[in-house]
Amino acid sequence: MTIANFEFILKSTQQTRANMLSLLKPLQLDELNKIPEGFRNNLVWNFGHVIVTQQLLCYGLSGLKPIVDQSMVEAYRKGSAPQGSVSQETFTEFIQLSEETLVKFQHDYAQGIFENFKLYPTSFGIELSRVEEAFQFNLAHEAMHLGTMMAMRKLV
Repeated sequence: MTIANFEFILKSTQQTRANMLSLLKPLQLDELNKIPEGFRNNLVWNFGHVIVTQQLLCYGLSGLKPIVDQSMVEAYRKGSAPQGSVSQETFTEFIQLSEETLVKFQHDYAQGIFENFKLYPTSFGIELSRVEEAFQFNLAHEAMHLGTMMAMRKLV
């Protein structure tokens, strides 16, 4: 991946997360935690999920420890669902992590630490074979969840 391509994907991911925050910040905590009819999760779960997924795709598949704690990974990984309401404190932590995880990834990528990537077949039907592919795929994943969140927002 060229530096310009990496920078574009990074900026696009940062903007996607900024768009998520623009959607989430005006809402009350009960709205963030509400599971709309027809959905199995809520707005705040989607936000936590994209943070965790980027960590698992880039760090986990490279054999590295994610920078988010294991309890967050378990609560927001693929296949999980909300286990009660999220507090304001947890939501504030998610806001911080949404930026910190990308800053840390940018630094770690520049350091070349993502060497031992494990092949991963995605639920989208494509296989990831390098961290660069994982980061590109992650952007599509986050954009999909932003769309879901936009639909949910109309129902809370």
